[in-house]
Amino acid sequence: MTLKIHVDHEAGAPYEQVRAQISEQARSGALPVGHKLPTVRGLAEELGLAANTVAKAYRALEADGVIETRGRNGTFIAAAGDAAERRAAAAAQAYAREARRLGLGHGAALDAVRDAVRAAYE
Repeated sequence: MTLKIHVDHEAGAPYEQVRAQISEQARSGALPVGHKLPTVRGLAEELGLAANTVAKAYRALEADGVIETRGRNGTFIAAAGDAAERRAAAAAQAYAREARRLGLGHGAALDAVRDAVRAAYE
């Protein structure tokens, strides 16, 4: 199993593309728990990106619990693969409480979520 990343320089922030693709591959199992990722410099060279761009993506992935850095041993897909789902569920619960506090009805709250998700994924 290998890391497969394509960066479209016309399609937004490269660090976000790297972050999203690694996250999706970890979530889908294409990159299994414990899979060793390339070094920041190695991946940057492979993708034709600045090392700081890849480092930013790795920091975001680590904050999300998708990857873990083990010092000089390298960076690996983390065992806590469902960390993103837990954070998403917590954010959804916070949103639902806030929508209800604001007096939004069930349908209006769901419409707002659909619009936000559609905008984020387009």
